[in-house]
Amino acid sequence: MSESRSTVDGDVEGHQLASVEVTDEGIALRPPGAEDFPVDVLFDGRRIASFWIHRDTETRGLRGDVLYAWPAPLRRFLDGTTELTLVDHVSGAELYRAETAFGSGGDRIRVEDAQGNPLGLDKSNRMSRLFTSRSAEHLEPLLDAIGTVIAALEEAGVRPFLAYGTLLGAVRQGDFIGHDSDADLGYVSDCDHPADAAIESFRIQRRLTGMGFEISRYSGLAFKVTVRESDGSLRGLDVFGGFVRAGTLYLMGEVGHPFRREWLEPRSEVTLAGRTFPAPHEPERLLEAMYGPAWRVPDPAYKFKTPRTAQRRLSGWFRGLRVGLDARWQAVHQDPATRSADGPSDFVRWVRDREPEMRTAVDVGCGTGRDVLFLARSGVSAHGLDYFPRDFRAADRRAAKKNLDATFAWMNLTELRSVLATGAVLSRTPGPRVMLARHVLESTDRNGRENLFRLAKMVTRGSGRLYLQLRATRRGATGSADVPRLDLDRLRSQVTALGGRVVEDIALDAQEQPLGAYDARPTAAIRRWVVTWDV
Repeated sequence: MSESRSTVDGDVEGHQLASVEVTDEGIALRPPGAEDFPVDVLFDGRRIASFWIHRDTETRGLRGDVLYAWPAPLRRFLDGTTELTLVDHVSGAELYRAETAFGSGGDRIRVEDAQGNPLGLDKSNRMSRLFTSRSAEHLEPLLDAIGTVIAALEEAGVRPFLAYGTLLGAVRQGDFIGHDSDADLGYVSDCDHPADAAIESFRIQRRLTGMGFEISRYSGLAFKVTVRESDGSLRGLDVFGGFVRAGTLYLMGEVGHPFRREWLEPRSEVTLAGRTFPAPHEPERLLEAMYGPAWRVPDPAYKFKTPRTAQRRLSGWFRGLRVGLDARWQAVHQDPATRSADGPSDFVRWVRDREPEMRTAVDVGCGTGRDVLFLARSGVSAHGLDYFPRDFRAADRRAAKKNLDATFAWMNLTELRSVLATGAVLSRTPGPRVMLARHVLESTDRNGRENLFRLAKMVTRGSGRLYLQLRATRRGATGSADVPRLDLDRLRSQVTALGGRVVEDIALDAQEQPLGAYDARPTAAIRRWVVTWDV
């Protein structure tokens, strides 16, 4: 996109924004001080996004200027002109307004879906139909659906209530929150053990299915109920289960907070858009557990800050196969361009040349399986592991048809049980064993990277080496918009902590595109590592 600029000095009672500059990259501005506050971004008078002046920006320059980079889901709309306005979300004060051009600067920008419905960024940074753009008439079917699902859950034997943003809007303003996009329900089991709570959740699912509802399960304690409306359209409501154990409430959706059961029962009532629905006995207590003590203050860009201990417990107890599922990476893997590549990568050819004696190869994050097939054709017993099985199904069929020594299996790097079970099997295959992972470390989190090293230690210790290809950066530098760049110092520390050694660190002048279909993105930041575990 071409770079279009608009600059203004703002002086508004309360907060001030100086030297605001809007470009195709984002909004650059100078904050009034250290105080952080949320700002709404409006296109032609309609809210499109929100951000916090400090929390959601990057520091630029020495004068304290910051940049709010346009979120990736919004970028595809940024081609044309609009009247861009910045508004203090809490006070409603206008901080900036200017006619702004993006990209070609042609037609008016229309942030809409294919049916012409207005879209905006929700709290998860997804483009959604927000409540602020829906009329009361449009919300009636949703209110009906909430009542229908609550009644069905009660019939299934639990005591549901409004939860998360739906409860927050009801308690704070008696209506839906304008920048929210969905409706949430919750219930707290009478069980106090996670296994019993999960068994109950599946029992509820079977009961609801028997009533004719369509269910999509998120985890062992959360699912979506789909209600078919009179006109045939579908509406989904999220149902989050929970339980109280040792004085702590665990509720899916990332709550792990000290709690008393008497704050839940008997249920009270709240009003939502003119309808009455059940709520916890003291809804304020649950809202504080969900959003913290400042829950009464509107925050259109709220980010959950779940304690790491609670997050790991909920993931270990209930998420199972879905731990680490990230819609951004799922979208990348579902992109036909990403899956259309044929033939081996330069990386696997390089590894094969260096390891003429290897008998077993394990390709972590094998994707379409093209490198696995190459290794099998070269006489190696090849194993492909990936989080997205549909990506390698065609390669699996091809291997069977050609009678190649190639196998494919699902594995989740962020689920320790999955990694340990896979490693136990692969560690018994013939050696020398070599593991390779091409641009996998960038697409997982710290736990996933640690588990990859743990898997490599199990598979290659005393028998072979781990080969990595990754994108690197210096500490404190900013990664690219599509694929994060890794801090090599931190990565090396993770290897060392597990008893490994980086025996080679090779910087490449040009190398293949990290997650795309073709080897066509030159960058000196591409590195290749060789890692060993001696004991």
